[in-house]
Amino acid sequence: MKKENLSLAQRDQKHLWHPLTQHKTSGKMLPIVKAMGASLFDDKGKEYIDGIASWYTAVYGHCNKKITQRVAAQMQQLDQVVFSGFTHAPAIELSEALINILPNNQQKLFFSDNGSTATEIGIKMALQYHHNQGNDRKVMLAFEEGFHGDTFGAMSVSGLSVYNGAFEEHFIEVVRLAVPMGDNNHEVLEQLRDLISKYNIAGFIYEPLVQGAAGMKMHDAEGLNTILKVCKQNNIITIADEVMTGFGKTGKNFASEYLETSPDIICMSKALTAGLLPMAITSCTQAIFDAFYSEDISKGLFHGHTYTANPLACTAALAGLELLTSKEIQQDIKRVMESHQQFGQRIKDHSKVKNLRQLGVIIAFELDVEMERYGDLRNQLFAHFMENGVFLRPLGSTIYISAPYIISKVELEKIYSAIEAALEKF
Repeated sequence: MKKENLSLAQRDQKHLWHPLTQHKTSGKMLPIVKAMGASLFDDKGKEYIDGIASWYTAVYGHCNKKITQRVAAQMQQLDQVVFSGFTHAPAIELSEALINILPNNQQKLFFSDNGSTATEIGIKMALQYHHNQGNDRKVMLAFEEGFHGDTFGAMSVSGLSVYNGAFEEHFIEVVRLAVPMGDNNHEVLEQLRDLISKYNIAGFIYEPLVQGAAGMKMHDAEGLNTILKVCKQNNIITIADEVMTGFGKTGKNFASEYLETSPDIICMSKALTAGLLPMAITSCTQAIFDAFYSEDISKGLFHGHTYTANPLACTAALAGLELLTSKEIQQDIKRVMESHQQFGQRIKDHSKVKNLRQLGVIIAFELDVEMERYGDLRNQLFAHFMENGVFLRPLGSTIYISAPYIISKVELEKIYSAIEAALEKF
């Protein structure tokens, strides 16, 4: 059969292997041919409200002209250059703009390609920081149910075995800590002190306040802050994985701003480049950088990516930061937060709504129905939303919204209505 007689979905099946997909049971992929604002459009012309900003990336809306025009202009000037031995204005300007909004202790930026590599580098920084100083610390500390990516170090510190089962015997050593929920903070602190007494812990990696892949599980800021203070007292490097939470989603530029104790290292990606191009950054304090600064070349951080600090991605990120810090986007974030609060009041007493929670533009709850994370009922729930023109991606029974900041009141209401219909249907 000739190519022109096949649909995009059929052509996709011939060669493509999709992420987080069991192709034996998944069926055909849906072709998306256009994206604009808060909407996606398939090859049949149907529109879907993007309720998760395409995995938390396109927070200023798809194909935002303020970003695409800047990148198009940069493309005519400098497209790509090696970042080892060279530098360029987009990376320098981005570094200056980003340092202005990061917690005050952050001083240095290391570029890579995606969220997994951002956390991988953070883990390597923590381990090598101690190695360079002759400290015998090789164990990482992480929260239960955390998720930090799919490369080996990131998998090691992640707690979702459905992703990692085949690889666990190859992982670095990790010990796990319960998540502080407010009522268990004392027990978590005692557990932390016990782990510190038994293991030579190099670093603690955590998703600040919201564990995304765990189902938007939200934890207690005071409890986390106490953990960070104890880690600092014991020279344990703290690594905030802000890949999902960064760039406004929690109502602040970074979730770490809710805490008194700033992390030593921050991992960023996703909304960093506004959903336009892949890029990641791992930032750190001057003290971390200084542990690698030596006449001994082996003490350097020998990690590199071909497209490190790609000028186009840096330009997209810089344009995104200008939007993030603009009055208009800050007003949009507040508007979405208030809209979610009102929606929460509408559904909070429904018999099927369990553990309703919100932080910033993220609102989530559990549908009080027995459901597997990747089971048939979850797939029916996903199909229900798509049939109603809404792209939401339930995490098992967890329904959540993390839409673009520019989403309209009408579009938000369409998402809310689809969720309310699901409450009656399932």
